[in-house]
Amino acid sequence: MPVPLYQAKAELFKTLGHPVRVRVLELLREGPMPVRDLLAETGIEASSLSQQLGVLRRAGIVVASREGTTVVYELAGVDVPELMGAARRILTGLLAGQGRLLAELEAELETAPGTAGPGGSV
Repeated sequence: MPVPLYQAKAELFKTLGHPVRVRVLELLREGPMPVRDLLAETGIEASSLSQQLGVLRRAGIVVASREGTTVVYELAGVDVPELMGAARRILTGLLAGQGRLLAELEAELETAPGTAGPGGSV
């Protein structure tokens, strides 16, 4: 029995749902990188990075190649940078909305009777 499309999509998003994996994908948007550079940029243990790269590789999101003794990772297709860009745009919109709400709340606090501004006392 084939997996429903919505379930396959959920699995993809689950694969992307780890901060280290997201960071690796952001780094690889710039182009192929050797593992040593990924280690330096992420600042995590080699075993943890290896585990996260394995998840991305098994999902077909990244591919690895060997250049001598160096393993180099790169994105498997052109759609991943597009997806990461879309996520960035969505998040920017959400945060901008929250920033406006925060500004409204702060302005309300400053004008409300019997209250002090942020950090002040009543």
